[in-house]
Amino acid sequence: MKGSFKNATTVEGSPKWEAAVRRQSALYGRGNDIRSEFERDYTRILHCQAYSRLKHKTQVFFAPKNDHICTRMEHVQHVASVATTISKYLGLNTELTKAIALGHDIGHAPFGHFGEECLNSLLKQKEGANAPKKFWHERNSLFFADYIETLSDPEGVHRNLDLTYAVRDGLISHCGEIHQQGIIPRDDAIDLYTIKRPGLLQPFTWEGCVVKVSDKISFLGRDLEDARAYHILDMGSYRMLRDIVGSSLGFEGKGAKALRSGKAVNTTVLINDMIVDLCEQSSPERGITFSDEYFKFIVELHKFSYSKIYTHWRLKEFQNYAKNVIETIYNVLMRTQVYAQRGRLSSALRHFPKLLENFEDWLVKYTNYAPIKQPDRKRLLRWATSQVFDITNDESWQKCLIEYISGMTDQFAIGLYEEIISF
Repeated sequence: MKGSFKNATTVEGSPKWEAAVRRQSALYGRGNDIRSEFERDYTRILHCQAYSRLKHKTQVFFAPKNDHICTRMEHVQHVASVATTISKYLGLNTELTKAIALGHDIGHAPFGHFGEECLNSLLKQKEGANAPKKFWHERNSLFFADYIETLSDPEGVHRNLDLTYAVRDGLISHCGEIHQQGIIPRDDAIDLYTIKRPGLLQPFTWEGCVVKVSDKISFLGRDLEDARAYHILDMGSYRMLRDIVGSSLGFEGKGAKALRSGKAVNTTVLINDMIVDLCEQSSPERGITFSDEYFKFIVELHKFSYSKIYTHWRLKEFQNYAKNVIETIYNVLMRTQVYAQRGRLSSALRHFPKLLENFEDWLVKYTNYAPIKQPDRKRLLRWATSQVFDITNDESWQKCLIEYISGMTDQFAIGLYEEIISF
């Protein structure tokens, strides 16, 4: 209901405020900053490279050449729009909501969820197929925010983002793939790296809970629109979709507006109606929740999208290619460890200049690698980053490669692959 969360919002003086605005390291001040803590987080995410790369990362359709197909960057903007609308109506902190929404996917791998599974499979090689998931994008968004992404401070030194706890929590807790009703935030400001799998715990703030649900609303609606643009859905699929809308929401009731000309489903109307239903049903006592009708519809729509869109044969064919791209880059880099330990990466990658330049910068910035020809490059480039990986340790080296690849765009990964396989 409108304004029903105004006494539960994350603002100064609220019970969770001190924990919510806490940073791992003190962020520099300018002496004339007019922004709130969460507004600073929003702009720090907006200006970081991981956010910029989202414009060339897969949402559903790989490396799209159609300018009107949703990429990962458009997806986070859609989530921000949906989540901000909901938060504003309920009386929550829209600045916190927007910061979480904007950054929630900065740890996504190239080639979408399939790329994520590829990287996870590489990490599982030593532990067997039944090992717990080691690479998942929600945790990787937190990892990138904490250890990888940097911005220049007023002196030109590159430092980590140092986001607030509430935003960092929203990044790792945003999993929208699990169907849940009555989402209520947890009480404790725990160490976020103790979260071992996606969806294990609810977010720390109501605003994080709103982003979690908004993620689902956003991708379910837009994925349908893109599938239609690529002619992925046949007439049988459209009939099935109309039946889902009619049986869940009613042809004469809530679902009637979403049906147009008896043939198609208006996705913008569905998104609006899901937002309105959530706003009307949610309260601090009930949590962030849909009506039973809309929850049933969302579950059925997700099943439909999985069977008719996400597993379509054209996507499956591209997955074979994407797997080869990721594994080829990974296998080439795995063979360079001994050269990196000797500071001679150029000897191993001299035939791949684009890969050499980019990967060597990564090693200089985040590892104990020191190139023979320029051992003080990190100082010269003013990178005030801590050592994240140890190139002398096999497990750390593997993790270093996985994280390096995870930051690539679809196009950049494909470019490196073509450089490697070209003679």
